[in-house]
Amino acid sequence: MPRRGYTLIPTSPSPDGRGISPIDVRRSVLSSVSTLDPDVADEIEAEEDAHGGVAAVEAAEQVFGQYSKWFLFIGIGLASYVYSLDNQTTSNYLPWVTSDFGAHSLISSIQVVQSILIAVGKPIIAKVADVTSRATAYLVVLGFHVTGYLVIATAPSVGAVAVGIIFYAIGYTGLQLLTAVIIADITTLKWRGLVTGLTSAPFLVNAVIGSKLAHVVHDNLDGMFAIIVPVAMAPLILTLFWGERQAKKQGLVRPSHPHDDLVHHAKAKWMERAWLFAEQLDLVGLVLLGAAVALILLPMTLAQRAKGSWSNPSMVAMFILGWILLPVFALWDIKYAKRPVIARRFLSNRTVVCVAFIGFFDFLSFFLTFLYLPSFVFVTKTWSEEQVFYFGQAQTVGLTIFGILGGIIMRFTRRYKPLLVIGLCIRLLSPSDAHTYPPPSGVTLMIHSRGTNSSDAELVMTQVLQGLGGGFAAVCSGVGAQASVPHADVATVIAIVLLWTEIGAGVGSSLAGAIWAGTMPGKLREYLPELSQEERDVLFGDIKNVTERAIDDPVRVGVIGAYSDTMKVMLILAMALSVIPLVLSFFMPNWYLGDQQNAVEEADLLGRRNQRTSLAMERPSESGDEEDGPSRESCEEGEETL
Repeated sequence: MPRRGYTLIPTSPSPDGRGISPIDVRRSVLSSVSTLDPDVADEIEAEEDAHGGVAAVEAAEQVFGQYSKWFLFIGIGLASYVYSLDNQTTSNYLPWVTSDFGAHSLISSIQVVQSILIAVGKPIIAKVADVTSRATAYLVVLGFHVTGYLVIATAPSVGAVAVGIIFYAIGYTGLQLLTAVIIADITTLKWRGLVTGLTSAPFLVNAVIGSKLAHVVHDNLDGMFAIIVPVAMAPLILTLFWGERQAKKQGLVRPSHPHDDLVHHAKAKWMERAWLFAEQLDLVGLVLLGAAVALILLPMTLAQRAKGSWSNPSMVAMFILGWILLPVFALWDIKYAKRPVIARRFLSNRTVVCVAFIGFFDFLSFFLTFLYLPSFVFVTKTWSEEQVFYFGQAQTVGLTIFGILGGIIMRFTRRYKPLLVIGLCIRLLSPSDAHTYPPPSGVTLMIHSRGTNSSDAELVMTQVLQGLGGGFAAVCSGVGAQASVPHADVATVIAIVLLWTEIGAGVGSSLAGAIWAGTMPGKLREYLPELSQEERDVLFGDIKNVTERAIDDPVRVGVIGAYSDTMKVMLILAMALSVIPLVLSFFMPNWYLGDQQNAVEEADLLGRRNQRTSLAMERPSESGDEEDGPSRESCEEGEETL
């Protein structure tokens, strides 16, 4: 069953794996084994100089012993913990920081710019990880993270805060990306979902600890994470560098390894070496893509505050230019880029395309409803700041618990698609309030919970249900996308999927900002006609002016009505968009999750595969023969590889 990019080879597994060669043992565990199409192998071979990081990690895998491998997992766990603690203590301060400068309505604009740079930054980070090494890429994103916190800690204005948040976010999500890449490098498919889910486990602990630190961060953002994060990341980064160095010393990296390309060009002029690196990164493509996305998304938020709104020529010009640059980017990557950001083989990969759009629409609907949710809760409830913090963690806790559970289920079922469909159904059509007739779906329950008469239980339940379905969907879609590509492409595919999710976040933030800025002023006039425009503008721009009033104050009651009506508009749109991911999930192949690094090439974690696509030298056995794969005895005994 040939397809563009991949060829499926149906097989009937041997019941016990006896009487077949080691390579057939690996095939026997699959219901349908996939091998690379020759055209794809040619593409990967032509891009060999852009996959040095893949070869380095495959070579390092051969030198990691039992203790060093567990030290690597401990490093990942420590990095995941501080990543979680960072997120839990800083995610809710943006409304307060912007309000300190009287610019609460700028949340959407900051979020849009942040999402744009995060989206464009992911493929850059993935390219750096592929061209150089995983450890080098970690150092780069760590620099962004530390710089961002230092800028925020010393910010004299909301503009400086925005710059710091952007730097911080690039580093923060870079750590997220690289952790996912490392997990894909060192785990087999059947374990990957569980290991991925476990990296989120610290969110369960930090949901409590973070609430105590959040108040400190709010009152005195002193850049403590600029010190904590590098210290916590040190074990992981040092272990990766050690593995790469040992692999080089033992000659496990091919002499013509692309990781040494810049060394081979050491005598070349600086500009020539810079051009080589830019070519490997496809810097032109990244700039075109980033500019296109930015020019499309920014006017959607800025137009509401610009003079003349959409009649302003600048807004229209940016929007049109953005849509013009998109086909220019596509033309560049298809015709001229030697190492394209999005290779043609990815566009013909049904799994990658479906997962990318599932992430896009899921994040779009999420940010459409969540961006102003903290502000909504502060205004409509009498909860303390700590209670609002716990409410914000309800969905995160659900995502974490059910992400881990989803990984366990995939470990034993060896399939991901049924669980993905179930998760998306729960996210859209969850159980609801039994006392309401007709019984509303999960999304309609969310719409009801944003009303003026909603109970606290309704508000919390919507977050838990969304976390339940989202936990299944997130871990399953990620494993499915990684299973569909060879190891050489895994970092790029993870980045592509996250790229589209971040673009979805940007679109959702833009739409939320546009709806908020376009609807709230009118609703405030409707509910508070007795106030002057200046007074309504203050209420619109500063939530502190609202929360300082009693909950039954007529002004606050009017603001609550305006907030509720505006939130319902966002939720109705999100409900319609949430159907799309569910439909897309039915078109995805149901890959078998076996003992390989991926499902489309016959390879283990050491990179032992068809010689044509091998990127790392194999360690010779003690007898002088090359190891050809897992021994028959180990396969018969059911030995498992994490």
